Amino acid sequence: MPAKLSVNLNAVALLRNRRDLPWPSVTALGRTALAAGAHGLTVHPRPDERHTRHSDLPEIRALIDDEFPDAEFNVEGYPSEDFLRLVEATQPEQVTLVPDDPAQPTSDHGWNFQESSMFLNPIVKRLKSNGFRVSLFADPERSGMAAAADTGADRVELYTGPYGGCYDNEKRANEELSKLESAAEAAFAQGLAVNGGHDLTVANLAPLMARIPNLSEVSIGHGLTADALEYGMAATVRRFLRSCGW
Repeated sequence: MPAKLSVNLNAVALLRNRRDLPWPSVTALGRTALAAGAHGLTVHPRPDERHTRHSDLPEIRALIDDEFPDAEFNVEGYPSEDFLRLVEATQPEQVTLVPDDPAQPTSDHGWNFQESSMFLNPIVKRLKSNGFRVSLFADPERSGMAAAADTGADRVELYTGPYGGCYDNEKRANEELSKLESAAEAAFAQGLAVNGGHDLTVANLAPLMARIPNLSEVSIGHGLTADALEYGMAATVRRFLRSCGW
């Protein structure tokens, strides 16, 4: 089965937050994406609420429950106590834990699983006790996958940013694809499912799918939102779904 597409709404929220106005509506564009065939919605609420606001989460939860019950809600973030309470109140299907500093503009590295295991283990246990699927943001490296599995997480989300950054260099893109493929193989060997995310586009999705055919999900925000300015959200979602193999 092709990888499912989760549309990250952070860039939509960032555009909305430039003005003290309710548009573009995060929920309305989420509805458009799901109606066009997206399998889920992703948000990454940071402490300063510079894009997704905490108040967006119950509205997106209600949208999915009321109109798209087969879709999934994925909430990403650094597992501070405030974040954990937020996801426990929101009840997403998946929680993706990232090692972000609050000041970072975007996620740019995965966990060091060996160094972070004592920190992550009780958090993963807490989240799973609430019935959430837990995914851990991971660099495309084989070495950490055994430690990632030892946390009790269900999945890793491979950081695809370096691959996405090779849009104008085919040789480097192939090198990054090899790293992603190798890391995915190591994760699968540990019983982990694999997601992918960061700087994915219509153009670079198909090669990624060819190298990791068992990829479970891709979470895409910036590139998808940029394309939506040109093609519209519904048409853009359909373009990305085709690149995923749907």
